[in-house]
Amino acid sequence: MKVMLVNGSPHEKGCTYTALTELADTFEKEGISTELFWIGNKPLYSCVDCGKCGELGCCVFEDRVNEFLQVASDYDGFIFASPVHYAGATGALTSFMGRAFFADLHSGKNRFYLKPAAAVVSARRAGTTATLSQINKFFLWGHMPIVSSRYWNMVHGSTPQEVKEDREGMRNLRMLAKNMVWFLRCKEAGEKLGVPKPKYD
Repeated sequence: MKVMLVNGSPHEKGCTYTALTELADTFEKEGISTELFWIGNKPLYSCVDCGKCGELGCCVFEDRVNEFLQVASDYDGFIFASPVHYAGATGALTSFMGRAFFADLHSGKNRFYLKPAAAVVSARRAGTTATLSQINKFFLWGHMPIVSSRYWNMVHGSTPQEVKEDREGMRNLRMLAKNMVWFLRCKEAGEKLGVPKPKYD
C-alpha cells in the first residue's frame, strides 16, 4: 500500500515539508510506503470550467496537476498539506486541488473514490482550523473518508526547527499516520472478504 503526501507550500523543504517527513517516517515504520509530491512554486492556473477534462481524462493545462493525476491512481491514500496564508490554504494548492478533483470527476477516472485522506497545516500562530476546513471540503466532495488524529492536524513554528520542537503537533501527526494505516488495513481486509462498494440511488 502507498500513500501520497502532497506538499502545497511554495518552499520545497520548509515547515510543511517537515510535518510531512514526520508522517512519512511513521508510515514507513508501519510498513506503508510514501511519496512526497511537491506542487512547486511556478504559477498554476485555476479551473476555468472549460470541460475539456471530460474528453481528455486530465486537465487541459499541462503542469504539475496532470503530473499528479497521471500517478494518483497508484496510491491508496492521500495527505494534502499547506502552510497557512491569510487564514487559508495557499492559492497554489487551492488551484491545484480544484483542478485535480474537477478533472477526476468529469473524466470518470475515480482516482480518489473511497480512498482515505487527511489535511495537514503548518502555521506560525493562527488560521489553522479555517485552513483544515477548506482542504477537507475537497475530500467531502470527492467521496473520500477523512482520517483524523486526536486533535487538529497542525504544527506551529516559523522555521523547520521550531516545527520539530512542537511536540504535541508532531505527536498528533504520528497518530494521524497510524490511524490512516489502520483504516487502510481495514479497507484491504474488507475488500478481501468481498464487501461490496456502496450502491447509490
